Amino acid sequence: MKRIVLTGGGTAGHVTPNIALLPALRQAGYEIAYLGSYDGIEKKLIADFDIPYTGISTGKLRRYLDVRNFTDPFRVIKGFSEARKYLKEYRPDVVFSKGGFVSVPVVRAAAALDIPCIIHESDMTPGLANKLCFPVAEKICCNFPETMKLLPEGKAVLTGSPIRAELAQGNKIAGLDLCGFTANKPVILVIGGSLGAANVNKAVRDALPQLLVDFQIVHLCGKDKIDNLLLATPGYRQFEYIKAELKDLFAMADIVISRAGANSICELLALKKPNILIPLPAASSRGDQLLNAASFEAQGFSIVINEDDLTAELLSDRVHELFSNRQSYHDAMSRSGQMDSVRTIMKLIEEAASR
Repeated sequence: MKRIVLTGGGTAGHVTPNIALLPALRQAGYEIAYLGSYDGIEKKLIADFDIPYTGISTGKLRRYLDVRNFTDPFRVIKGFSEARKYLKEYRPDVVFSKGGFVSVPVVRAAAALDIPCIIHESDMTPGLANKLCFPVAEKICCNFPETMKLLPEGKAVLTGSPIRAELAQGNKIAGLDLCGFTANKPVILVIGGSLGAANVNKAVRDALPQLLVDFQIVHLCGKDKIDNLLLATPGYRQFEYIKAELKDLFAMADIVISRAGANSICELLALKKPNILIPLPAASSRGDQLLNAASFEAQGFSIVINEDDLTAELLSDRVHELFSNRQSYHDAMSRSGQMDSVRTIMKLIEEAASR
């Protein structure tokens, strides 16, 4: 039996693409194991999938002054030793890394044992953890055409990000029933992020008088962000978050308003959902969402609104513009080379494992 070790963690975005690969890996006959941190989010997310999980010591790699910069390198060295010992005993055919600080000792240990590694970089500009792994990677998958020129020549492959197959298997009627919506009025799905997005939430709610004339709106607004004064508003349904039913909400949505995290927008691309992206501003992030959104806009996949410009009037105008031209956005996404990411990545894994 072929063996693969998956790694990646620190945030959900460094884990969910690994989860999306699981059905294809099992179908291809792989025995799967996961290397992550002792108690990171990856441990919680992987627990539902009956995969052996091993924790190793990790240390964050920071570009700024912090007292932990003096101690974390020793944790990384310890993690390298632990990962090398595990890999030497388990003897996988290939390692697939989604990035994050936990991946560095795993990928470097695998390379020391001559185990081929495939790396996936989600954002437009590579993160530091992945950069440290590039020299020993066999192939580097990425989501954006612009990223290709930032990666080592001969290693970069434009794959897009693998998404969970079940997201494409939603039931529109189930989504309408969940929200109490009718079938004869288009639906907007608003995704504010796992913790919500205060400015996005406010703009959507301020725009309700204009938007509800023509649309029904389901709003994933984040934990503790439901507005109780709007609970009885016809055509407007709020949820803090949605898990299993998300596929049904996607199935019924005609257009989507979202942040511009790499995994989120790749889901919109794979589902071919015309969308408005409101990226996190540079002051709240390292600017990756701004770059992600700009790429999708340039490729004809999205309309972008900068948060600093966001008003209810502008949002309403852009929603009507997007809906009127939704077919052109759908067609552009249909022509994308980033659609069948699971199949493309599986081909790279198989080639590396056969070596």
